[in-house]
Amino acid sequence: MDWKNAYRSLYYADAEIPDLDLDPARTALLVIDIQNTYFDRPMRREDVPEADLAEWERWQPFDRRMKEVVLPTVKRLQERFRAQGRDVFHARIACLTEDGRDRSLSQRRPGFNNIMLPKDEFASQIAPEVAPSPGEVVVTKTTDSALTGTNLRLALHNMGIYHVVVAGIFTDQCVASTVRSLADESFDVVLIEDGCAAISQELHEHELTIINNIYCQVVSADDVLGILGW
Repeated sequence: MDWKNAYRSLYYADAEIPDLDLDPARTALLVIDIQNTYFDRPMRREDVPEADLAEWERWQPFDRRMKEVVLPTVKRLQERFRAQGRDVFHARIACLTEDGRDRSLSQRRPGFNNIMLPKDEFASQIAPEVAPSPGEVVVTKTTDSALTGTNLRLALHNMGIYHVVVAGIFTDQCVASTVRSLADESFDVVLIEDGCAAISQELHEHELTIINNIYCQVVSADDVLGILGW
């Protein structure tokens, strides 16, 4: 299915979807929250304690998608953008205090989001496969949206960026929050379907359907690179 007809919600069932028109000189890549903490589970089932097995199995679809789809896709996008001399931005979750008291409420609710990632610890660093190159902008956030509480909006504006190509994790959390914030700030957002993941494919696809056509255009990496002519 072509990108114009994928992830259509009922709001856009009969809409005429325009072609993407991206000016390469005003286009940047933003990679969100691909950090070491999300790669600390054992690779093999036999290495998992029995008490942790159910949780390990729950995350296997995510772990496989990250290894087989998302990391290769994001790495390829980074290489293409860098080869064209275009900007690559990075966002990560990390707290400035050791006890995390500077975190927003969304980052300290009980459960999954209650992640302690002090800024200098290994777990909070960006995964080496998609690590920043020297001179690339990295923003540190304690919110879901990469615009809230950082200078990312100002940096994008000052660097002449209008089209923001977004990839990262998690589709239904920090990625979606960032996409909505970018759209509200009148940036033109392109979300890379094969550059994102949620804990399940169902949640991933559900969120893409919600935000597509109103806050962003959901496309594949091949789509956006073809449109850019790279």
